Formats: sequence, structure tokens, C-alpha cells
Amino acid sequence: MKINYHTAIGRRKSSKARVFLSEGSGKVRINNKDGKEYFKKDSLYSQVTGPFGVIDLKDRFDIIVTVNGGGFTGQIDAIRLGISRAILKYDASHKPALKKEGLLTRDSRMVERKKPGQPKARKKFQFSKR
Repeated sequence: MKINYHTAIGRRKSSKARVFLSEGSGKVRINNKDGKEYFKKDSLYSQVTGPFGVIDLKDRFDIIVTVNGGGFTGQIDAIRLGISRAILKYDASHKPALKKEGLLTRDSRMVERKKPGQPKARKKFQFSKR
């Protein structure tokens, strides 16, 4: 039996998330762990499943996510973007609701690179006049 997946990729900072969406009972697996086990706080987990709350499809899909890079904030936003894009592949009529909530916008802010002759990207070594 072949399972029909809707796949999408989400990125944020240095995090990359591959999302596989299939019809099911609402299970969320992130890096082969339960979603609530991966993000130990309920507030973080509810941010991940936010796109389903917008369109009232909470327990209708199973989600499998592989995410790497970055910290929790970047990973959460990457997963949210991936889930939103996968929902669009399933049914494009949800686009206005997701766009209104800002869930389809790729946040392109990245860490600024460190420059030579400086300790960090913007910080300078102390200037001594004499």
C-alpha cells in the first residue's frame, strides 16, 4: 500500500525542515520522535502546529518532519513554513487564510558574517587615541 505524501521544504536562519504530510489521525513525528517529546514545552509545540489551527484541520493529517541546523526558534519557523507549503500542495484554496496569518512568508534574515579585523560582525576592538 502506497501512502500519498505532500512534501515541502521550509527554511529559517540556518535550519532546514523537510515536511511530509499525509492524511491520518494527527500524529506529528519530528526527527523520529513524537512532536511533544522533541519540543518539550507545549507553547513551542503549539507554534509548530499553528497552521492547522488557522484552517481547522487539526487532527486530519499525519506529519513527518526531518529538521537539522539552528536552534529551536529557527527550527520551529522552518517547520511551520514547511507545513504551510505542504497544506497548499494538498489544497490551494487555503492560501488566503495562511497568507493573512503570515505563514507563507519566508523570513530571509540570516546571521551577519564576521568581518576581518573585528571580534564580531559589528563589534569593534576598543579604540585607544594615545
